Amino acid sequence: MKYTEDHEWLRAEGGLVTVGITAHASEQLGDVVFVDLPEAGRAVSTGDEVCVIESVKAASDIRAPLDGEIVEVNADLADNPGMVNEDPTGKAWFFRMKVADMSALDGLMDEAAYKALIG
Repeated sequence: MKYTEDHEWLRAEGGLVTVGITAHASEQLGDVVFVDLPEAGRAVSTGDEVCVIESVKAASDIRAPLDGEIVEVNADLADNPGMVNEDPTGKAWFFRMKVADMSALDGLMDEAAYKALIG
């Protein structure tokens, strides 16, 4: 997995990249009560706001970590946003995207660098 400074994780799988938030981010948010997911088929650029997560503490934006196209969203989160707290790096992925340049993943943090970031 790769990580962003915005506490997103990315997992390359079969030519697609699955994106979610880290356990650290989930813990900081507290109980997640709503997730506003993007539309499949949407073209995004790095840094574009693509999702909004609302918790009992705050609302947070999820930004596109790379250039590409959203090809699938995790509709289960609409019915069960608490999955983000229960399994943030597994079943609670947010979206899958076709990335314009897979080598862009090389510029993101690995697990050791992310753990150093969060201290």
